[in-house]
Amino acid sequence: MTSSTGSEIEVPEALVSWHRRFFGEGGRAWIEAAPNLAADLLDRWQLRADGTPTSGAVALVIPVRRTDGTPAVLKLQPVTDETVGEPDALRAWGGNGAVRLLAHDATTGSMLLERLDADRSLATVGDDLVALQHLSELLARLSAVAAPSGLRRLSEIGAEMLGRVPRVLTLVPDPQRRLIQACASALAEVLPDTGDRLLHWDLHYGNVLAPHPADPREPWLAIDPKPLAGDPGFELLAALHNRWQDAVATGNVVRAIRRRFDLMTDALGLERGRATAWTLARVLQNALWDAERNDAMWNTEPDRLIAQTLLDTPPH
Repeated sequence: MTSSTGSEIEVPEALVSWHRRFFGEGGRAWIEAAPNLAADLLDRWQLRADGTPTSGAVALVIPVRRTDGTPAVLKLQPVTDETVGEPDALRAWGGNGAVRLLAHDATTGSMLLERLDADRSLATVGDDLVALQHLSELLARLSAVAAPSGLRRLSEIGAEMLGRVPRVLTLVPDPQRRLIQACASALAEVLPDTGDRLLHWDLHYGNVLAPHPADPREPWLAIDPKPLAGDPGFELLAALHNRWQDAVATGNVVRAIRRRFDLMTDALGLERGRATAWTLARVLQNALWDAERNDAMWNTEPDRLIAQTLLDTPPH
């Protein structure tokens, strides 16, 4: 898709479909404006396109070169509650374990980022537990940083979730209702102390990339944070989902979940009971989203098994 002015920037159809489906008229308008915005930023920041644009669920990512030939990427995305804090988080990390922020346009939310190796994520590491160890060590480094002021707080997210629970309980069948109630109870117990660490909130294998071959400064770097201020225990669920087929293939999914959970809590130095409660809170978040929209975006089977395993496993 190109702009009406004939810009040569192509917006991937997957991104077009996603915005139309989940962002309605606002999403359609943003997609229409994206090629012109990209052309303006290429000119303003003196960049030249250097490859085919790609996308995630929300952002348009354009490989570029700077005037000195340095590779970078131009990332365009709507300014939302989830994306507004990304530049602040990247500045706080300062390239330590995360992609470097090179420039930021506050009005549009657009960013110029260090280019990494998009073909080498943690998903390419053959041994699942080795990959999870890398991710956990990276997560420990990222969450060692205090959250900058102005970010959304986990206390706000948690309270808002609990406020939605009574209505959702009227929308779901009994087995799911009991799970939601158990997760909500766990969240209520830890909500008075939500912490102040800088959370990535979406650290899975696909959001951890190898550096660009031209600058192999670290083995692995995080991208695409949806930052929060809170407790690192809220970070674990996305990674517990990674390569779910590998967990199933062990023949004992419960043991595989426990092994993954133990590895992550040990690497991050987390108290297991609190980490369990915050992981159940993430399951609750997914369950609320799916029930309210009657549209399961998340794979609910891993969530159910992870939650049941943690609920059945006493803290130690």
